[in-house]
Amino acid sequence: MTPRSPETVTLLRDVRPWGGDAVDLQVADGRISAITPHDPTVPAAVADGVVDGHGLLALPGLVNAHAHVDKSWWGKPWVSYGGEATTQGRIAHERAHRDELGIPGVDVTLAVLREFLRHGTTAIRTHVDVDLGLGLRGIEVVREALDAVGGAVHAEIVAFPQDGVLRRPGVLELLDEAAAAGAEHVGGLDPASIDRDPVGQLDGLFAIAERRGVGIDVHLHDGGPLGAFQIELMIERTLRFGLQGRVNVAHGFAVGDLPASRQADLVAAMGEAGITMTTVAPVGAAPLPVHALREAGVAVGLGTDGIRDLWSPYGTGDLLALTTQLARLSRFRRDDELVTAARVASSDAARFVGRDVHDLVVGGRADVVLVDAENVPDAVVRAPGRALVVAGGRVVARDGDVLV
Repeated sequence: MTPRSPETVTLLRDVRPWGGDAVDLQVADGRISAITPHDPTVPAAVADGVVDGHGLLALPGLVNAHAHVDKSWWGKPWVSYGGEATTQGRIAHERAHRDELGIPGVDVTLAVLREFLRHGTTAIRTHVDVDLGLGLRGIEVVREALDAVGGAVHAEIVAFPQDGVLRRPGVLELLDEAAAAGAEHVGGLDPASIDRDPVGQLDGLFAIAERRGVGIDVHLHDGGPLGAFQIELMIERTLRFGLQGRVNVAHGFAVGDLPASRQADLVAAMGEAGITMTTVAPVGAAPLPVHALREAGVAVGLGTDGIRDLWSPYGTGDLLALTTQLARLSRFRRDDELVTAARVASSDAARFVGRDVHDLVVGGRADVVLVDAENVPDAVVRAPGRALVVAGGRVVARDGDVLV
């Protein structure tokens, strides 16, 4: 597939950032250079680079803070689900069948990235499998696919040990190699229930993070006291190594199912250590206390997890629809709560993709999503189609058609 050259935007006129008054966004070098009130008496200019937003609601580009773009069979014939319904069972099933599906592969990864763009996601943090069978090939595949969309999707990569760390001798060294080669984060996986050595796995990961100057992002499915114990180990090491703001707990089901007083103490400690959390808003798990986490200073990000992969046939890549799910599971009803859900999926997720700011403000990257909605709560509840997606000042999708 040969990428096309999408239209470069110099002026995005008549849009309503966050449902406010209509404005014109001036764009230069891929960033918003000025924001001026829209004058409806001035006719729309017919010129290269001028795009009429027709008064649609504008959101920042969506940020997928927990993706697995290397795993999907998106675009291939239907693959029936198999394997045992446990973490270990799914790992084994994936290892047995990924090669026959060409996973990881540039074509399937590119298909996922284009699907993200179609739905308005312009920045991602993606976990990429690193193991003894693949080495670092998955990371190379993902980078090639990112190049193929011409920078339309900004990505940070987590070198992810899906098959365990310590139980597979040599994986810790591969994670270190990935970090040295430019992966922004090293990942972990259920240090207690997978490696059966939470102290050992976390010590290894934190040593790499300190040595290579990278972040840590740990998948933690263990619930209750066992999961909470592992988070406490992460808190202690974060403070000891001075890694505040660079350690993330993905899933963290334990936080949602702890008793109220225990939960409050753990959330407060996470906030003091600058630990963040990402959720995929899973149906069936106790929802994370989003308000309590944010009030304690724990940034929360939202991600699609894997979509149509050997773990599950579910997922579409539509982060706005997943925002609807997050809001419903969190029992959000008030307007301010629904706006919070939208910010979790966009502007407030800047830190998960290495940005100081990700919003419709002067100086921000010109990542803009237009939807036909009355206001932000309406957009969150309905998840309407994306009329226009701009990434880095280029139109990359229009009415569901991807242009890269």
